[in-house]
Parts: sequence; structure tokens; C-alpha cells
Amino acid sequence: MKIVMLGPPGAGKGTQADALSEKMEILHISTGDMFRRAVKDQTAMGLEAKKYMDSGALVPDEVTIGIVRERLAMRDCAKGFILDGFPRTAYQAEALDGILGELEGAMDAVIYISVDTETLIGRLSGRRICKNCSALYHVSYNPPKKEGVCDKCGGELYQRDDDQEETVRRRLEVYNSQTLPLVGYYRDKGLLTEIHGNQRREKVTEDILAALGRSG
Repeated sequence: MKIVMLGPPGAGKGTQADALSEKMEILHISTGDMFRRAVKDQTAMGLEAKKYMDSGALVPDEVTIGIVRERLAMRDCAKGFILDGFPRTAYQAEALDGILGELEGAMDAVIYISVDTETLIGRLSGRRICKNCSALYHVSYNPPKKEGVCDKCGGELYQRDDDQEETVRRRLEVYNSQTLPLVGYYRDKGLLTEIHGNQRREKVTEDILAALGRSG
């Protein structure tokens, strides 16, 4: 089964993709994983992407799409996969359709995890990360035993710049302008299922599996 995960930052796409990958025994492929593998394997597109990454520039669509094409053509994708972080724009979505056509396949389902804006801001702006071991905490949902101190290693906890409220609101604005239109794109194709993400993690997983015709 070939699945795309859609949703705003903080919706839990990666968490749910991991859960589905384990239960359905198919790959969870994130954009970051694809880039790291392409660079490590020194593929043509990986080497091209590294030039931009090393200079701190954004990797152009054409290179990103090329990396996706390389990754999905690999043998371990034949059984199916869950794409997380791609596509992000209508242009990328159309390119993905073309890639799957080249591979004589098609997307089976698109799962859209919807969460209201204020909940997303609370989730993201409350995150804290250990400077030493990168353990993840949340001031409300998963606080450390001692404020500002990692339970695991005693390291200092900090808030990433990306997780500050002003930055989170800007990230959501970019998502709403660039990626949210994909909801309509895939709904028109009859592929989209909307799942409410304002629920406990396990219930979201159950709802996704039910929508895919699978049991937990």
C-alpha cells in the first residue's frame, strides 16, 4: 500500500507514520531520511542536493523530486511505503503522480491529520529538548521531573528557535499557503481521508487503520 501523510507541523504525522509502519509492515519514508540516504549513498541527486545543503540554501524542487524518484525506485519500496514530508506543494504532488506512473504504480490513500491552530501552537511551543542527549519533553504533556533538567542525563533543556510561538505561527502560515491546498487536490482524486488529530495518539492510529480497512 502506498500512502501519503498530510498535516500541519505538530499534527503528529511522523509519530503516526511510525505506528502505521510497524503495524502494516511497510516503510516509513520521511523527507529527511531520503536526503540523508541519498547523500550517504552518493547518488547523483544526493550529491547535487549536498551542494545546496552545504551552502545553507534551499534544495530546488527538481533535486528534491529527483531524490524521491531514486528512493521510490528502490527494491524495498515495492511492498509499499508511507511518505511523510513529501509532497509539500501542488507541483510536487503532480511530480509524485508522474513518478508513480513511471514505476507502474499509484497512490492508494492520503491521510490528512487535522488539528486546530491553537492546539498546534501549544504542542510546538511547549516542546523542550535536552542539549546533551536530545531527549524530548513538553512543559504540559511530558514535563521533566525537575524544570529545565533532563531526566535521562541531567542535561539542560532548551526551546528550539523553530518552536518559539512567533516562529510556529509563521510556519503554520507557510503550511496554510503552500501545503494545505493539497487537501483539495487529493480530495478531488477521491484519495483523501481526514482524521481528527485532537485525540489521544492511540485513538488517532486506530482511526487511520480503520480508514485503511485494517484492524489495530
